[in-house]
Amino acid sequence: MTSVLWFRRDLRLGDHAALLAAAEAEGPVLALYVLDEKLLKPSGAPRRAFLFDSLRALDEQLDGRLLVVHGDPVQEVLRVARSAEATAVHVSADTGPYGRWRDEKVAKSLARHDIDFVATGSPYAVQPGRVTKPDGDPYRVFTPFRRAWAEHGWRRPADTGVSLVDWVKPGKSAKIPKSPALGDTQLPEAGEAAALEGWHDFLETGLSRYATDRDRPDRPGTTRMSTYLHWGAIHPRTMLSDLAGKSGDGVQALRSELCWREFHADVLWHRPETARKNYDRRFDKMKHDEDVEVFEAWCAGRTGYPIVDAGMRQLLAEGWMHNRIRMVVASFLVKDLHLPWWWGARHFMRHLVDGDLASNQLNWQWVAGSGTDAAPYFRIFNPTTQGEKFDPDGEYVRRYVPELREVAGKAVHKLKERPEKYAAPLVDHAEERQVALERFGAIKQS
Repeated sequence: MTSVLWFRRDLRLGDHAALLAAAEAEGPVLALYVLDEKLLKPSGAPRRAFLFDSLRALDEQLDGRLLVVHGDPVQEVLRVARSAEATAVHVSADTGPYGRWRDEKVAKSLARHDIDFVATGSPYAVQPGRVTKPDGDPYRVFTPFRRAWAEHGWRRPADTGVSLVDWVKPGKSAKIPKSPALGDTQLPEAGEAAALEGWHDFLETGLSRYATDRDRPDRPGTTRMSTYLHWGAIHPRTMLSDLAGKSGDGVQALRSELCWREFHADVLWHRPETARKNYDRRFDKMKHDEDVEVFEAWCAGRTGYPIVDAGMRQLLAEGWMHNRIRMVVASFLVKDLHLPWWWGARHFMRHLVDGDLASNQLNWQWVAGSGTDAAPYFRIFNPTTQGEKFDPDGEYVRRYVPELREVAGKAVHKLKERPEKYAAPLVDHAEERQVALERFGAIKQS
């Protein structure tokens, strides 16, 4: 009665509902990971490097008993299951568009050989699709979703670990690929142990200041857990359980941020096309520019706007960007440069180690105005005032833009004199703001 536990976005052993389900089958368990080119190919080097490091950490937890194969999951999962004479393949449910399509095909393939496909739990505290309005319709606005989500609640963390089952020692396994060279890019340590250490450290030292410091890119005020959440080194249910019984603005703010992640997953569940298309279809008529050279300057952090350039260079240096700055650089791309939001979303997904399809695409749409927010297009971030407000001493800019390290204090955001080596502004913000509003007015009237 062997079972296969197919790991995907759940690269941990603790609080693992699918592992618990496999244990209840009371037989040996084969741990499996499939290197899927459909997911690897669009991923940039930082994303692939962190994935491979995470697999090495999981394999170490399993004492070398993680079977890694490379190929089409529809073929490889069946081949592995049949070779192991497994009666079931256990997974954490994948609620994204590709994951749902893939899992349906895998389940049908297994069923033809009388092998069960068992999905238990998901990467979310509340599985997408479960929180609905009283009439059964999905929520389109965050605030009422958050209230219903909190009222729905979530299960306690599952008590799981390496000793819960008898792990099968696999036969020949594909080697976990060597992590690609990243140059000067520095990634966080991968794996469940690193995730838990970082989380517990934040609870002790960062939670009390989170409500105020999370908007300050010049301070270490965020949880830095988004990467671990995306790859499943920690489950949000674990985090919510640790927050239970605590009070304060930081607790409320963090619980709300976790809910945003679940809201976007819920929207994508009901509207999978929004991964590529506008949620608000009026924006299909929005006029966009298509200047590739301007886009490349934005990607490289050469826009001439210090806070924007610092953010884009942080992305290249760390495979991560501060959340406040993500909104600033996204607004600049869409409303100052008038380029399509999906250009920026694709660039983020290629480079962000924490790049989550639902959160990434729908946050980009939130900024672009085509998403779930009721009247968002008028929210046009002024990059200069955003820098002055959230990086008041200029420390964040100077950290990532070496051309400006000789400019002291707040003056780094409003340069009276530009160092010769620093880029001139690509555009005039005041002028492009008016262009953006005019273009929105045109689709509003059509």
